[in-house]
Amino acid sequence: MKGVPSTRLGNLYKEHIELILKKDIEALLDQYTDDAVLISSFMKEPKYYKGRDQLREHMQGILGIEGLETDIAFWAETEEPETLMIVEAITMTAGGQEAKMRFADSWVLRDGKIAIHFAGMTQYPDGSVA
Repeated sequence: MKGVPSTRLGNLYKEHIELILKKDIEALLDQYTDDAVLISSFMKEPKYYKGRDQLREHMQGILGIEGLETDIAFWAETEEPETLMIVEAITMTAGGQEAKMRFADSWVLRDGKIAIHFAGMTQYPDGSVA
């Protein structure tokens, strides 16, 4: 994990990635509010996941990850309201295949937990750009 600052949100992000690597979906869900919304562009069209059950469904995808390296290209955070915006280069293995992607993730937090998560992919594993 490269480029993550030593801030409260930096620590939350580090924990987030560690939980993905551990495949600990329940602990990962505990980082979100019960009514959280995750908007994903991973499938090249918007997918909306609302609440713990739908987020759990979305997070089943982490079970196939066999390695995850992140390199932060851009990091911005605010305190009031508490938000995070990052662009990250991702390298991971899934299904025996190495994939390199670029994500643009943004979080809006409420009471220290993620209430809104924009999970944007800006470069897909096939090299195409969003």
